[in-house]
Order: sequence, then C-alpha cells, then structure tokens
Amino acid sequence: MRLVHCRKLNKELEALVKPTYPGELGLRIFNEISSDAWQMWLKHQTILINEYRLNPLDSKSRSFLKEQMLEFFFGTEVSVPEQFSPLV
Repeated sequence: MRLVHCRKLNKELEALVKPTYPGELGLRIFNEISSDAWQMWLKHQTILINEYRLNPLDSKSRSFLKEQMLEFFFGTEVSVPEQFSPLV
C-alpha cells in the first residue's frame, strides 16, 4: 500500500493505485491526492453532472468538470449547485 500526503484532506492517507486521469493533471492527482479524496470527488462530480445536466461526452462539459476538479483538489472553495438538495 502506497501512502501520500493528501492535498485535499491534509493528512497522510492511502494513495490511488494508478492514475485516474490522463496527462500531467493525472500525475499530479496520483502523487498528491488520496483514494479517499478521489472518492469524494466522484460523488461531487456526480452531483455536478446531474444538477447541471452535463453530457460527459461534450467537450464543454468536460472542460467545466476539469475546472471543477482542479478547484476541488487544489483550490480553496468548493460549492454545490444552488438548486442541489440532497435526499434525506
């Protein structure tokens, strides 16, 4: 098991097993983000896709999701869509 100091959660946690995103960003995520934080991103990404009705095959949607992923992992502020209401 490989450990990484997770930039998102600011602690030493289990690392991803393999890169989960292509290119330089994928390597950065692989080296700086834990598998726990990646799972958090997948849930957040699902909210974004559903609430904004994004099509992951559309290049504009992919660009938007990439920007949101950068902010989620390396930025300071993460927000959910205004209209989002989690089921209780």
